[in-house]
Amino acid sequence: MLRIGIDLGGTKIELMALDESGRMLLRRRRATPQGDYQGTVEAVAEMVEAVESEHAQRDSRVGVGIPGAESALDGRIKNANSTCLIGKTLRQDLEDRLQREIRLANDANCFTLSEAIDGAGHGAEVVFGVILGTGVGGGIVVHQRVLTGANRIAGEWGHNPLPRLEEENLMPPQCYCGRYGCIETWLSGPGICADHLRHGGQLLAAEEIAARASAGDPASDATLGRYERRLAKALAQVVNIIDPDVIVLGGGLSNIDRLYRTVPALWATHVFSDVVHTRLLRNVHGDSSGVRGAAWLWNEH
Repeated sequence: MLRIGIDLGGTKIELMALDESGRMLLRRRRATPQGDYQGTVEAVAEMVEAVESEHAQRDSRVGVGIPGAESALDGRIKNANSTCLIGKTLRQDLEDRLQREIRLANDANCFTLSEAIDGAGHGAEVVFGVILGTGVGGGIVVHQRVLTGANRIAGEWGHNPLPRLEEENLMPPQCYCGRYGCIETWLSGPGICADHLRHGGQLLAAEEIAARASAGDPASDATLGRYERRLAKALAQVVNIIDPDVIVLGGGLSNIDRLYRTVPALWATHVFSDVVHTRLLRNVHGDSSGVRGAAWLWNEH
């Protein structure tokens, strides 16, 4: 029986098929029909049916990762940056179209599940996965099962306020969610770019800031230092609440090598313990983790 994972993003839909052992059989992408909900449902269904036809299979197990969550009230999609999904009964519509059960989860949960099963968090009891990209997301996996939560928002640390804000001596930026000072506004890719500009630097991409810091540029090094202190404070909150064995970083900013040395050295000040055994690790599966995790939703009973 094939496991098919779908990563449903705002610009692309990615599919990956795994065999029973978790070995990747194929990986495909197509553009997301922009602003077209029915077209998006049909595109997902067509991709699944094409793969099943090629492998002479029917009724594959399909998991879908989305940049949002299902409402615990009525199953409609909420908190999605792919706005055409908001308010839609996506799971039900896909089940009706494909005539089978569909498993659906937040894309950060899928990322975390992939890394917990056979990635950086393999063998760990509790894994917290972090997405540091255009936004800031998170997911929690316990004993290789996604912790969804009563409100289906477990792991959404990006919309908590940055702790110890008084140390910043700055007006907290406004988040797209309407609140001020969310972790996402400080730790996302756009957040570090805005911070660099705010402190008198140029408007640079996050990758360029990191590269210039490595080359010895003082302004970029200072920006990265502020970013590391903020990340350490924010992750220390996570450690204090769920005490994970492993924190796995994903997203574009996870490629900054020095984070894995500096942040654990800084977070000890903020963790309520005399010792911190939590490990901060880079992801193993890169941009495949989300779609792999969607397929692995069928590892859960």
